[in-house]
Amino acid sequence: MASELIKNYEKIRDYMREFYIYGFKHRDEYTGKSSRSYDYEKHRIESYLSNFMSASRTLDGKSVYLSIDSRDIASNPLFASLKSKSFTDNDIILHFFILDLLHSPDVSLTHKEILEGINLRLAGSSKSVTELFDESTLRKKLKDYEAQGILVSEKSGKTVKYKRPTDLSLNTLYDAIAFFSEVSPLGALGFFMLERDEWQSSPFAFKHHYLTSALDSDILLLCLDSIRRRLQITVKTQSRGKEERQMDVVPLKIFSSAQNGRMHLMAYDLKLQKMVPLRIDYIKSVKQGNACEFYDALLEQFEKMRGHIWGVSMKKNINATERVEFTVFVDNGEEYIYKRLFREKRCGVVEMVDESHARFCAYIYDSQEIVPWIRTFITRITDISFQNKAVERQFLEDFERTLKLYDQGGVPQ
Repeated sequence: MASELIKNYEKIRDYMREFYIYGFKHRDEYTGKSSRSYDYEKHRIESYLSNFMSASRTLDGKSVYLSIDSRDIASNPLFASLKSKSFTDNDIILHFFILDLLHSPDVSLTHKEILEGINLRLAGSSKSVTELFDESTLRKKLKDYEAQGILVSEKSGKTVKYKRPTDLSLNTLYDAIAFFSEVSPLGALGFFMLERDEWQSSPFAFKHHYLTSALDSDILLLCLDSIRRRLQITVKTQSRGKEERQMDVVPLKIFSSAQNGRMHLMAYDLKLQKMVPLRIDYIKSVKQGNACEFYDALLEQFEKMRGHIWGVSMKKNINATERVEFTVFVDNGEEYIYKRLFREKRCGVVEMVDESHARFCAYIYDSQEIVPWIRTFITRITDISFQNKAVERQFLEDFERTLKLYDQGGVPQ
């Protein structure tokens, strides 16, 4: 039987995407992996998400998939998969002995004192602490726990002592943490905080809930840490159906879509020498490198470009923008139309041209990105123009075909 724990989380990430996002494949259709691998990973996912596993049977065979309705769940169940990382016996020994020795924030011990305390606890066992691991292993574990916030250190001269941080009761913060865990790109932090105690049911429910961002928490955390430390990184990316590729980039910002929940890393490609957007869910691994000496200059350049980014598309030439303009009809009592335009304008400009018409205008890098949003005003548009005539022609042709389907006539001029 397969273990629920695994060293390589990327395997779990791939299979959970297949089951939840793409879904409805039967066993023989997972051609990229062996049948045994399929069975192992399915077993692991069932151990995390047994309440959400469903199956259907067709002439082609049995298909297993994840069925999750965000209206019926209190928290994102995909976070549970983040607890799948395997560990060694020595990891367990060190974890519980260290936390037992530092049982309260009032107790602080040096590395040597912790080592001696572990030796005393192993006095009756067949092996001593030095046979299990060396001093450097303990030092690394203490540093790792300090970085994770499990421990804090105090330095007096050359002596460093470790202790537990002052315990914080989260009861009064429950609503804030519960909300954060479901809407933040790194909601996994809130999920693990809530696991510390028995909590009441969440007061929140979500009609549109982008659950799969939970699977990318480890990648996102490395990207954000690299941005904070201004590091160059090497990323391996692989979009669906394409070959894996490796890129050296400087990470600058994370863009998260409120429309579809998709996240992008906005970065500078060192080889191509241009700004590029990288989908977070296409990034397979991140390796941190050295600090970028020209980070400030890149960030300044990106901020100048940001005023012309509608979605995530950018151009190598910062001035290579395309003008988009359209006018909509606003009847009496329909001020909400203008308010919506103003609220959703992003980098555009909105103005009332007369009592019943509002105009939107923007200079952006990719006119195609704005088309789906413009279509939501389609019945109100009285005038529209694209500097990119290919996009304008396609927009009007699509509109003409739609009108013919409904036996209508006429297009905006």
